[in-house]
Amino acid sequence: MDEFIPEVGEETDELYEHYRIVVDPKQSLLRIDKFLFNRLEHVSRNKIQNAAKAGNILVNEAPVKPNYKIKPADIISILLPNPVRDFEVLPENIPFEIIFEDDDLVVVNKEAGMVVHPGHGNYTGTLLNALGWYFRERGEDEVVPSLVHRIDKDTSGVLLIAKSEMAQTKLGKQFFDHTIDRKYVALVWGDVKESEGTITGNIARNPKDRLQMFVFPEGDQGKHAVTHYKVIERFGYVTLVECTLETGRTHQIRAHMRFMGHPLFNDARYGGDQILKGTTFNKYRQFIQNCYKILPRQALHAQSLGFVHPGTKEKLFFETLLPPDMQQALEKWRHYVRHRELFED
Repeated sequence: MDEFIPEVGEETDELYEHYRIVVDPKQSLLRIDKFLFNRLEHVSRNKIQNAAKAGNILVNEAPVKPNYKIKPADIISILLPNPVRDFEVLPENIPFEIIFEDDDLVVVNKEAGMVVHPGHGNYTGTLLNALGWYFRERGEDEVVPSLVHRIDKDTSGVLLIAKSEMAQTKLGKQFFDHTIDRKYVALVWGDVKESEGTITGNIARNPKDRLQMFVFPEGDQGKHAVTHYKVIERFGYVTLVECTLETGRTHQIRAHMRFMGHPLFNDARYGGDQILKGTTFNKYRQFIQNCYKILPRQALHAQSLGFVHPGTKEKLFFETLLPPDMQQALEKWRHYVRHRELFED
């Protein structure tokens, strides 16, 4: 009997499924695409062949072609896209900003407040709904946009969308292998002590609050997560930092920064919507409330994304400016630092 271990939702937040299979010692020679088709439920042979062509099927840690014949005791590793759709995504005329597009992919500058894909509680008004309308209006009904990664509803910035299953499969391997370059900019509470550093700590669902992710520094639970940070600008009570993701867990930056004692500014889910640092002066409290009105979300922006193009193999890099709400909040903090005496009764 084969040893069959599904590892769902590895580093791309359940957008991919990773399977590990140890072939039975009595197994006869058989093409690997047929072998996997017989063992993986609801997975087409075409999807398996695409995975092999993309280099996403490894046997004994080496990539193989669809016609490879498995042998007894082979160790098979396969990464497959895991569609997030369990219902029809209806096209909707919703504006969004495209940074780059070709036959294989679309790079979008997602605005804060837009959900990436339909799900419980958000069946319409998502980016996938908007993309469906966009392609239909261009007469490209055959294009089915597929997520390669996700960013939170209230996080703005660069998002990569595949226009084919093959492109999704190849791009997904880069995320799985942690070879994607991703930088975020965040405004966090407190004066971050070190100018740069690294946060390492496994991340899993908070057992007391399923809507939160929790850091388990001992590694006894959760998945390995690493965030590198660098201070960009200091404002005394808050700090602007650049975060580089080595891994890509759900809410990684939000959970890691809270674990370090620096929740993101106005991050309600992680306690950053309170006045965590500063004075007790009334004018200061009003200043913070005014900042929250300008920036009614966590202060997090996916600033840049670098990856290898799935078709041309060219290294691509995309960068976006901070959105107006973050820029305005930062200007208010710069004004506060220059005129601190005005906020002290």
